[in-house]
Amino acid sequence: MAFVQKITPCLWFDNQAEEAARFYVSLFKNSAIGTITRYGKEGFEVHGRPAGSVMTVSFRLEGQEFTALNGGPHFKFTEAISFVVTCETHAEVDRYWDGLREGGDERAQQCGWLKDKYGVSWQIVPAALFEMMADADSAKSGRGDASHAADEEIGSGLTAAGV
Repeated sequence: MAFVQKITPCLWFDNQAEEAARFYVSLFKNSAIGTITRYGKEGFEVHGRPAGSVMTVSFRLEGQEFTALNGGPHFKFTEAISFVVTCETHAEVDRYWDGLREGGDERAQQCGWLKDKYGVSWQIVPAALFEMMADADSAKSGRGDASHAADEEIGSGLTAAGV
């Protein structure tokens, strides 16, 4: 029996669903474009989209299923929702940070958080950060002077990358 993902995030775009899905798939391993659905003539008075234009794109990033929807300009992304990318190496942090921030809002690129060129918010974080935050040692968990401990634990390369 095939695995069925119970919860699938749906990302609402104005008209960039396919472009965004292809961009994300190009950055993440174990990723692919799935089904692309198109608007028909039916419902034009409601959706206002030309028949044959992309309505939804299903895609997978690192095994996680997503749906991208071309729903029009009615809703925008906010930082209230973000996707956390947990990285094992400095190279992985740099690859995702550099790839996702390209063309994004430079004012929204700090402390591991970024907003990509489509307005979607991401957190690019080293796996070691979660271990430090959960550590009983208050200096490592951020309840004390964690900045020095974080630099030693994670490495100064992440700080330089804005993470």
